[in-house]
Amino acid sequence: MTTDNKDAGAALERLSSNLQRVDALTQRLLAAVAHKKPVRTSLQGPSQELFTKAATAYVTEMMSNPSRMMEQQIAYWGQSLKHYVASQQNNSDRRFADPMWSEHPYFNFIKQQYLLNTQAMETAVAQMDNLDTRERQKLDFFSRQIMDMFSPSNFLGTNPQALARAVETDGESLVRGLENLVRDIEANNGDLMVTLTDQGAFDVGKNLATTPGKVVFSNHMFELIQYSPTTETVQDVPLVIFPPWINKFYIMDLRPENSLVKWVVDQGFTLFVVSWINPDASMRETGVDTYIEDGFLTAIAKVKEICDVPQLNAAGYCIGGTTLSLTLALMVKRGDTSVKSATLFTTLTDFSEQGEMSVFLGDDFVDGIAAEVEEFGMLDNMFMSRTFSFLRSNDLIYGPAIRHYMMGETPPAFDLLYWNGDGTNLPGRMAIEYLRGLCQQNRFADGGFEVCGEQLYLSDVAVPLLAVACETDHIAAWDQSYRGVQQMQGTERRFILAESGHVAGIINPPQRNKYGYYTNPDLQADPVDWQSNAEHHAGSWWPAWQDWLLLHCGNTVKARKPKATKGLKLIDAPGTYVQK
Repeated sequence: MTTDNKDAGAALERLSSNLQRVDALTQRLLAAVAHKKPVRTSLQGPSQELFTKAATAYVTEMMSNPSRMMEQQIAYWGQSLKHYVASQQNNSDRRFADPMWSEHPYFNFIKQQYLLNTQAMETAVAQMDNLDTRERQKLDFFSRQIMDMFSPSNFLGTNPQALARAVETDGESLVRGLENLVRDIEANNGDLMVTLTDQGAFDVGKNLATTPGKVVFSNHMFELIQYSPTTETVQDVPLVIFPPWINKFYIMDLRPENSLVKWVVDQGFTLFVVSWINPDASMRETGVDTYIEDGFLTAIAKVKEICDVPQLNAAGYCIGGTTLSLTLALMVKRGDTSVKSATLFTTLTDFSEQGEMSVFLGDDFVDGIAAEVEEFGMLDNMFMSRTFSFLRSNDLIYGPAIRHYMMGETPPAFDLLYWNGDGTNLPGRMAIEYLRGLCQQNRFADGGFEVCGEQLYLSDVAVPLLAVACETDHIAAWDQSYRGVQQMQGTERRFILAESGHVAGIINPPQRNKYGYYTNPDLQADPVDWQSNAEHHAGSWWPAWQDWLLLHCGNTVKARKPKATKGLKLIDAPGTYVQK
């Protein structure tokens, strides 16, 4: 038998083996999908009414202004012909980075025609009349979702890189991809959630969240972690950070080289961090008032008790910052001056504009969430994770799906993506109070938000305050964060605009020297003028925050070692709540 015959025989044997594996995997796939829990129609996309109204508006426009429709069609046909004859344009779209998309006539034409089709759809949506602002935002967002979904890169038959890999591996890449797909569906009880990172590469408390410290207090809402000092003396006024309970706190303590927690401790601050419980159905009646009374105010009281101080500095991240602001307004009503200064990270307090998130804040979606929490007592973390993923679908859904399912690649070991997938649930009552009272009705900034027996107003917040927003934040738009700070009444307010997004802009250690930031003391300017006249600074904003905190810290004292409140046995950080 010749060498060529032997090679052909081996390839045929590999292909036959792969086909057998495909058969077994298919049976697993069918069994996994059978466990899928039905999802309410209202939580899967906008109502049909939106698309019906859009179609009606399009037809009305076509009848009343046929010249515009004809102009669009002629332009579309002309561009199609141009790309059919010679489609050689370069494109920076990362989906089409493989040289075959530009060098091979067939794939180049498919790419160019897809880009042309999306451009035509975007133009049609942009020129559509008879839609209000919110309807236009939703139509634009979900039209883009449809366009992204139908990219030729998402389909095996029109993805040159995936086809080449399949040929090179005698189908092995497709079998490995099917294994990855089945594994993801099995892990999510029949739902498809793309695994973004190697789940086995990380262990919270072992190679993530490793800064030394102790849980010094706990209740039904949170564990309070006090971190061990690394300096002989510390600032007299301690610092407590309230992370969001939508995610877990260790985004601030991933690894030593990018840990905000470790950096703060190394600068000589006594640091406490709240680690929230992951809610289950038993917490259905937990509301914003519970988070304030049993969370924020209790943590503040315990920090003061442990450190034997009358005041502390507080910081809140995302919804943790929103609720810290509510807490500060309540403390004004009660005459409580325990907080000496406050820092807000990527925090919205004025929800008059919600940016890209607005498409998920209409009554159709919120009514669906209300029905979900009424039945189950909580909002499962899957809904929040999926929502945030669709805000960046090419990066967080389709791109990873291509690599894992078509190319058969193993997910990378990426600490940030591991944290991103380690989601938490939301208590039923709290979720609805937040979505209705704050996001939809904007009562904190407009009319007053009633909680804990008081009517709270954004203008009540008057402590010295520094707010950090992020330039490309798709969750908490920086200009809206800025507008909230403008409405606060403290005589000492500072605003920092960090480069990058919701996470990377905050977790930006100085040693990386990666992203800079902007400052401007004029908080009377509108956001556009503020940014255009702001001073740019190279490097991380963390040292600037340190300088500001030092203005509110008093003298230095001997370093404080963690000590528990009475009756509690110390346990090591990161505690137990973060593991649930």
